[in-house]
Amino acid sequence: MAQFLRNGKLLTLMLGHFAVDSYVGVIPVLYPVLIGRFHLSLATVGLVSLAYGGTAAISQPIFGLLADRFGTRLTGLALAWTAITFAVVGFVDSFPLLLALALASGLGSGAFHPLGALDVRGLLPAWRRSFGMSVYVTAGTVGVAAGPLIGILVFGAFGLHGTGLLVIPGVVTGGYLLWRMRGLPSTAPAQRRTGLPVPSVPVFALAIVIAVMMSRSWTVNVFQAFTPTWYRQLGYGPEFYGPLATTLVLASAVGTVGCGSLADRYGRRSVIIATLVLTVPAILLFTMFPGPWAFASAILIGFLAASTAPLLLLMAQQLMVTRAGLASGLVMGLGFVTGAIGIPINGAIGDAIGLQKSLMTHVILVIATIGIAWFLPGEKEIERHATKPEPAT
Repeated sequence: MAQFLRNGKLLTLMLGHFAVDSYVGVIPVLYPVLIGRFHLSLATVGLVSLAYGGTAAISQPIFGLLADRFGTRLTGLALAWTAITFAVVGFVDSFPLLLALALASGLGSGAFHPLGALDVRGLLPAWRRSFGMSVYVTAGTVGVAAGPLIGILVFGAFGLHGTGLLVIPGVVTGGYLLWRMRGLPSTAPAQRRTGLPVPSVPVFALAIVIAVMMSRSWTVNVFQAFTPTWYRQLGYGPEFYGPLATTLVLASAVGTVGCGSLADRYGRRSVIIATLVLTVPAILLFTMFPGPWAFASAILIGFLAASTAPLLLLMAQQLMVTRAGLASGLVMGLGFVTGAIGIPINGAIGDAIGLQKSLMTHVILVIATIGIAWFLPGEKEIERHATKPEPAT
């Protein structure tokens, strides 16, 4: 861990990742306020996350392609754009305008993630990439975890207009990121510089990686989004469900680092399948036994459900080694959009049968994902694709 924390550029990227993802963490705390202000249903309020996450998801492959071609030196601008557009959310007086701002803010997030992931991959030694990428992803996870607490403090003191204060950390961090990363070399792919042919892409293996990421993102996003609303329905106040939502996300941060270290030792496929199997009882405990003891089951869900994202990201980058920016955009973008679409879907289910049963349906999704994950490529297959020589043309 110490060797990564001594890497100044990696620390700067981690700071940016923390800042941009903290805005995601604020959104669930906004739900109860928005429901009251705009008279929304659970399904309708979920459209805010769909607008933000959907735009971020759709735009990520595009920004990944741009990164492969032109490099990755403008991540700071993406962060500043996210901060500015998000800050205006508390000042709009109509739901359509709110959705428009969510769309605009999601565009900044969509730009930041593939660019940042591509930079980080270039800074890491090959033998510790799983752990190193996990450390980087953890910074974003901690940002998501801090979001609910930040939102509760700001909205408690200033009401919905408190979103205006949230522009400060994003713009300041974005400016520092631009300055600190100004000397970073271009990350344009080697085959464009040398004229080497582009290796073929293992479509089936890549599709399996993306499918597992999509499923994991759906589960993580839904539990993070609706835990505050569910517990408010149960009669708990923000002093309870705010820390509970933060616990859920912080546990995923711990799990991310732990699973990264285990993956370097035992292989990514084995670790991913193991976490999927253990997620089933974790979801059942969380949904069947609400109350103060939910902090323990939230730790299990967070640790298991979100921890494999950096492992899947690295898999995609190695399977598309000469188009790593596009790979980052695809795996994260499709994961984002699935999570974003999943929130209003589970919101609609919650409107029909209650949030408790809606959350419980993810047991079925996880069981199905275990079957899909069985076809994930192993380490030897991934390395063969990453280093496979191409015949001259």
